[in-house]
Amino acid sequence: MNLRTYVSLDIGTTSIKVIVAEKIRDQINVLGIGNQKSEGVSKGIIVDIDRAASAIRKAIIQAEEKSGTKISDVIVGLPSNKLKIENCNGIVAISEQSREINDLDVRKVAGSAITKNIPPEREIVDILPDEFIVDGFNGIKDPRGMVGVRLEMRARMITGPKTLIYNTKKAVIKAGLKVKAAVISSLAQGKTILDDGEQDFGSILIELGGGQSTASVIHDHKLKFSTIDNEGGEFITKDISVVLNTSLESAERIKRDYGKADASKASEEAEFPVNIVGHSKPIRVSEKYLSEIIQARLEQILDNIYSSLNNVSALDLPGGIILTGGVAALPDIASLIANKFNTNVRLYFPNQMGLRNPSFSTPLSLIIYCANMSETQIIVRSALNSEFFEKNKEKRESIDYDDSIDSETKDSLSEKEENKFLKSKEKIKNFFNGFFD
Repeated sequence: MNLRTYVSLDIGTTSIKVIVAEKIRDQINVLGIGNQKSEGVSKGIIVDIDRAASAIRKAIIQAEEKSGTKISDVIVGLPSNKLKIENCNGIVAISEQSREINDLDVRKVAGSAITKNIPPEREIVDILPDEFIVDGFNGIKDPRGMVGVRLEMRARMITGPKTLIYNTKKAVIKAGLKVKAAVISSLAQGKTILDDGEQDFGSILIELGGGQSTASVIHDHKLKFSTIDNEGGEFITKDISVVLNTSLESAERIKRDYGKADASKASEEAEFPVNIVGHSKPIRVSEKYLSEIIQARLEQILDNIYSSLNNVSALDLPGGIILTGGVAALPDIASLIANKFNTNVRLYFPNQMGLRNPSFSTPLSLIIYCANMSETQIIVRSALNSEFFEKNKEKRESIDYDDSIDSETKDSLSEKEENKFLKSKEKIKNFFNGFFD
């Protein structure tokens, strides 16, 4: 039976979520989850590695207890802060005489595509192959097994701030874990939450999280643009706390129990009690008044997102908006955004048992994305971390990060070692089977 286990880690501003799942054939089965209050994280960014590592460890322990699985490595989500997407191309000669293209050739052409210099403050996060070209024939998705003398690859390279990436991986390692893969969260969501038509014709994915809000543009099955607004659900909670003079815990509770995103659909007659700081008795507040506080902050967030999307002419995409994230659970939020952007809005809620809340969309997407990654994608991605390509790139600060390449492949390969690698079918097989196991 083809069974693989995956563990995802979503480090959010308000909570840290872990999902343990297994893939049996094409079915993803959730085995257990961990969900702990976040620490050491502000606006989606780790600002205290020790505190973040401690919170991660608590979420991992909870997930281990619920799933009955010992967790040693994770797929970690990375935020879209200051993300850059640019085209890159690679080309390698196969040999003087035509022969079949193999795994190592694909890895080599990926390595040649990422030799371009990048600023020292940035790190390559991912490389996404669009097509391969064999001896001038383009549109090829997997060139392995084809005969040729020249192999080219056209791809998109995603880079992010080195400090952000390093701090995230460092916190995971400090929590006693190994980073199996680091994936841009919006990329994983775009590939798993959106249906085929939405990815093809173009859509906007908006994730309203606790500490920040992310809007991503997906078109032609590609992540084309992503923008961050450093405000989210915790800002709504703080507004309620300040305006109603109540504690943050009380504000969060009444937001969850009585809040609505669209004040025009809230009732003036419906009231609820609020414990006020310095008063012995609670006061009564109308549902409409609470919703006006919530809507004011949401309008500010949406205005910023609207401006960023308008600058890249993304607002006319026919797929409309797909909405997710913890704040998406607020009643009437879809109608508010539909009126604001003058387009159709679809809410996404995971349908797996125990995960039916939009706040779980990111960790679940990370698992589905990696579980469905093709062998070619895995080979191309491995070029980011293989020392074999370091001699072709500018020397950059290394981070202990493993994408499950064989220990032999991690060493610099001589010509003899390359031939040995190519002849070892069993090791190639283990490379694929062990990528996320």
